[in-house]
Amino acid sequence: MTPERFRRLRAVLSRRQPDLTVLMERVNKPHNFSAVLRNCDAAGVLRAHIVPPDGGVNTHSQIAAGSGRWVPVVSHESTTEAFRCLRSDGFALVAAHPGAESIDYRDVDYTRPTCIVMGAELHGVSDEALADVDQAVAVPMEGFVRSFNVSVAAALLLMEARHQRAARGLYDEPRLSSEEFARTLFEWAYPKQARSLRRDGLPYPPLDEDGRRI
Repeated sequence: MTPERFRRLRAVLSRRQPDLTVLMERVNKPHNFSAVLRNCDAAGVLRAHIVPPDGGVNTHSQIAAGSGRWVPVVSHESTTEAFRCLRSDGFALVAAHPGAESIDYRDVDYTRPTCIVMGAELHGVSDEALADVDQAVAVPMEGFVRSFNVSVAAALLLMEARHQRAARGLYDEPRLSSEEFARTLFEWAYPKQARSLRRDGLPYPPLDEDGRRI
């Protein structure tokens, strides 16, 4: 771990948004799953959520570009359980869905704690989810197609969220608690050592400004 690499990790972590996330509801194509994770990383999402399809899903390493290491994924058994957990953490649920009651995706306040709900490739967000979200949003379309690919739609919504949050200054200072920041930074910088310490029930050692153990 070079000092330059460590400072880069710290700079990226300092812009992570713990109150912006994405829930992928039964997204079953690995390349879409991985592309959404990459979008999350680009927007500064701290962690993503998934309700896996039957049989699970694997990331596509070439598309993910290692994003799975930087954006951990929390798995939920069902949409109901996912919504319950997210709401208990204070998230508003915004579903990407091209329906008659959907509003323009730019008319949502993404500076509040927000979870963007993305549905499966063929059927989109489930009726169960749509009945329980706070708002459905859509990207205006001028052609015959009704919606973008799930990863493209996620990118558009996340970049709008990033734009709003940047204007509000939410990327200017670290948003994580000092404890979570130090823990996550050690896990990013020293993943193998972190796994070993967790296995043995030992605390992470503090690090200096260049990433050396104190």
